[in-house]
Amino acid sequence: MASGKVARRAAVGEIAALLDSPEVAGLIAELDTLRWTGRRGYGARALVGASLVKALYGLPTWTRAASLIADHPGLQGALGGCPSVWACYRFTVKLWAHSDALADCLDHVAASLQAAMPDVGEDVAIDASDMPAFANGQRYVSQHGAERERFSDPDASWGHRSAVSTRKGGGFYGYKLQMATCTATGLPLAWRVESARHHESKFVAPLLDTLKTRGYRPETCAMDKGYDSNRCHAECEERGVHPVVPLKGARSRSSCRSSKPRPASIRVSSDTLSGSATSTEAVRPSSANSVGSSTTTASRRSAFADWPVFDCTPTS
Repeated sequence: MASGKVARRAAVGEIAALLDSPEVAGLIAELDTLRWTGRRGYGARALVGASLVKALYGLPTWTRAASLIADHPGLQGALGGCPSVWACYRFTVKLWAHSDALADCLDHVAASLQAAMPDVGEDVAIDASDMPAFANGQRYVSQHGAERERFSDPDASWGHRSAVSTRKGGGFYGYKLQMATCTATGLPLAWRVESARHHESKFVAPLLDTLKTRGYRPETCAMDKGYDSNRCHAECEERGVHPVVPLKGARSRSSCRSSKPRPASIRVSSDTLSGSATSTEAVRPSSANSVGSSTTTASRRSAFADWPVFDCTPTS
């Protein structure tokens, strides 16, 4: 990959400060004690730093992250090495195997954040992001061929995603990242990765419970109209959180529709108003004013033969 395709960003100081923080330094020390091979390797600091580079630069794959580190002497100095792409992939597997150590690190970070910013997490927003899997999720091996028996990513599934400015909406194969973020700081506070087949509204309660487990006390929760359901509203209110959700189109129209029948409109002729007639011709309600072009005038009058006639003669 050409180095010119990677966006440059002055994040060397940020990554060095994060690696030297007490919370991340404790995670690095714990991971160093879990090494079971006699090989020298790259060290936990370099691999944790590579993970931070991948996140801060917004790189989708380890191939691009490793290429950026190899082309950036400043990042190599902050990380203390230049890990290969294969070392990064092996470290990802190891990090998943010891996810409890990562969870402890995140809990320490959350505690330090609350001590510095007591109001963090009072107003949160919940939404889901699609994570396509780099795998073939087609049911059949080929067109009109045999049904696929083995999938390269069996945990992934088909789901639906909304359209954005760079792509259209529709089905995709992969996962969904369910996340709750602080609206004041933009920091992620709770998250979970689920298969794409699950609707995001099912994870409002688990995310709110995770927030309270980590010590946050959310008061409001902003969500899009995909979360507009009685269940989501009830789950928020049961946990003392006020939901801020735009109503769906059908729901808002039904709430504004009046249950009372609309009154019939009355057409009064000019002769009646002048006193030369004693009655008027009643017409249909305004909600049924449209009549097909093939209906004749006689059929229109016969349709209203049974309607009441109102006396609109002015009295002296």
